[in-house]
Amino acid sequence: MTDLSSKSVIVTGASSGIGEATARMLAAEGARVALAARRTDRLNELKADIESDGGTAIVVATDVTDRDQVQSLADATLDAFASIDILVNNAGIMPLSFVKNLHEDEWEQMVDVNIKGVLHCVGAVLPAMLDQGSGHIINVSSTAGRRLFPGGAVYCGTKHFVRALSEGMRKELAPHENIRVTSIQPGAVATELTNTITDTEVMDMFKERHGKMEPLESEDIAESILYAVTAPARVDVEELMVLPTDQRT
Repeated sequence: MTDLSSKSVIVTGASSGIGEATARMLAAEGARVALAARRTDRLNELKADIESDGGTAIVVATDVTDRDQVQSLADATLDAFASIDILVNNAGIMPLSFVKNLHEDEWEQMVDVNIKGVLHCVGAVLPAMLDQGSGHIINVSSTAGRRLFPGGAVYCGTKHFVRALSEGMRKELAPHENIRVTSIQPGAVATELTNTITDTEVMDMFKERHGKMEPLESEDIAESILYAVTAPARVDVEELMVLPTDQRT
């Protein structure tokens, strides 16, 4: 297994949910973690928790839709830790809506965060990884990157993009540059993602279909990410799909 005690990690969307759980777990394994999100109050609380448990973390306020801010995140990580070994490309939003209801501003927000934000992060960390001759990029997609559902046309499209990007990156980077790439595809997880849904028709459908289902916890996905990044160097976990046991779609 790969030892994380000498590794530096960037986690985007670290202020809650999967990002927060992953940052805690990787820090507990000895990784030095750069915590990135817009809500710095939450990041500072997380940093304090990590440090009280003997870990190392820095806070970098980052809006992934702003390429300059993402570059500053990469620069700050290099300044603090001298390397960027792992990127957990996790920041994302999910304002589901029926296409007929024309939530066009939300469509654009999903493209900006879920697609452009992912690309900004990849572009910011790759130069350091190429110079090092090693690295690991975790792109958090979704089961929505494989399975479409009503109300998710645009969201699913963004997650299909992340899955396709990850596959293409792995084929280019893993064999030739020693940079592993993994697509993590969670099913329903108990996070704040659904808080961004404003389409009441979708919310009603969502509650009807998933109200009785026991969702995954953020820690379940963090465990999956830990598995991928601690696999032996000869192993590239290309994709991991993780669903609640009773999720039907």
